[in-house]
Amino acid sequence: MTEDVRAAVAAERRDQADLLAGLEPWQWDAPTLCDGWRVREVVAHTTMPFRTSLARTVLDLAKARGSINRMADRTARRDAAALPPERLLAALRDNATHPWTPPGGGPHGALAHDVIHGLDITVGAGLDRRVPTERVAMVLAGMRPRNIAFFGTDLTGVELRATDLDWSYGAGDPVRGRAQDLLLVLCGRRLPAGRLDGPAAGRFSG
Repeated sequence: MTEDVRAAVAAERRDQADLLAGLEPWQWDAPTLCDGWRVREVVAHTTMPFRTSLARTVLDLAKARGSINRMADRTARRDAAALPPERLLAALRDNATHPWTPPGGGPHGALAHDVIHGLDITVGAGLDRRVPTERVAMVLAGMRPRNIAFFGTDLTGVELRATDLDWSYGAGDPVRGRAQDLLLVLCGRRLPAGRLDGPAAGRFSG
């Protein structure tokens, strides 16, 4: 199973690299679902582990007074300003099989990190891409209550129900949509209008 997940990570990175390679220069400045980050900041963030030494990471974390979120924001903005899109793209493509995993996350965590941030780009920038459903299913299968709690999304009284996978989460008023869009809901993202359906859809979109 681990090898299957690692293969999915490599395939996801290559697919994202192919998509990014087709962007016009101005599209690298398009907004994403990550608040305040353009496409270039998101790619800077996802490729940071491949480009940054452990010593530099520890130093950046110390400068951020131990806040991982603050460090991530500062380094993404710094690297996005310093590196042209072709360097960021090369870092992604050349490290498709890089073994990095988030602390405590393992290969499933790496796949979730890449898939979610890839969706931040494509959905936020209005790019037409569907992540293969088997990859989304792997990510959803690896989501634990502590992972969902990390994002702080209020899912009280709501059932998320995928229209393209046999997957649901929670209980209450149904919110229907593609599994990849419901994954974004789990992660606290607010989606563009029209991607979700159901009585409670307005809580998470528009």
